[in-house]
Amino acid sequence: MRTTPKWAAAVLWCAMGGVALAMAGCASSGDTSQILNTDPPEKMYADADKLMSKGKFEEAARKYEDLDRSHPYSSEARRAIVLAAYAYYKAGKTPEAIASAERYTVMHPGTKDAPLAHHIIASAYFDDIKTANRDQGATRKALEQLKILKSRYPDSTYARDAENRIRIAEDTLAASEMEVGRYYMKDKNFVAAINRFKTVVSDYQTTAHVEEALMRLTECYMALGVINEAQTAVAVLGHNFPESKWYKSAYALLKSEGHAPAMSGDSWITKAWKAVPKLSLGGPG
Repeated sequence: MRTTPKWAAAVLWCAMGGVALAMAGCASSGDTSQILNTDPPEKMYADADKLMSKGKFEEAARKYEDLDRSHPYSSEARRAIVLAAYAYYKAGKTPEAIASAERYTVMHPGTKDAPLAHHIIASAYFDDIKTANRDQGATRKALEQLKILKSRYPDSTYARDAENRIRIAEDTLAASEMEVGRYYMKDKNFVAAINRFKTVVSDYQTTAHVEEALMRLTECYMALGVINEAQTAVAVLGHNFPESKWYKSAYALLKSEGHAPAMSGDSWITKAWKAVPKLSLGGPG
């Protein structure tokens, strides 16, 4: 059996080690050139601004990110994060915009540009709101960010815009709950339907859908023989929306079974309603 001379093995080992080191050196050199930019941060910031002014938003976003990576402790780096998010949003790159803006809110909460970061996240999700019969994941995320804007930064420019968007998002979510609730009613799954209408009455009382929700609750509770809840639903509906067509229908249904509107202190409807004033329990005019 032939054996490899020791000197030959040593040469082979050195050659292999040299190749490995050379490859590592090349990779390291390549990675560094991709990650680090030796331009001063103020120049990189100005270059990114120029790209923004020209409408080259995706290129601008990358330049801002390059600045943040290359000069993370510079005064320009922090604002570069939120501007990268804004540039990505303008470029239509929604996931990138959200990721960059969320990074800013985690790293720099409560700072001057924090409202802008939350506004970018909210806008990205708001733009993706679907119709009531489709998934409402984006609507819920948009609403969460909009409420943060309104509560944490009430004096910001974005908070004023958020108030109107909150109404739209809540109306969409209420409409979605109504859509599913009516489906369950049609299928005579009254318990499941009640859960949907309950969400509207509990969480979306300022939307137009609450009137129908109270009427549908009346129908569901009457179908299940839970009269006290039906009476409470009609009482709340009649007091708050006396001219509503839904109240007139609910009252007629209740009366057809020999019952009248009546407030029950133990009803979840009573507890859920934000302000239950003294009720007038007469019939509709």
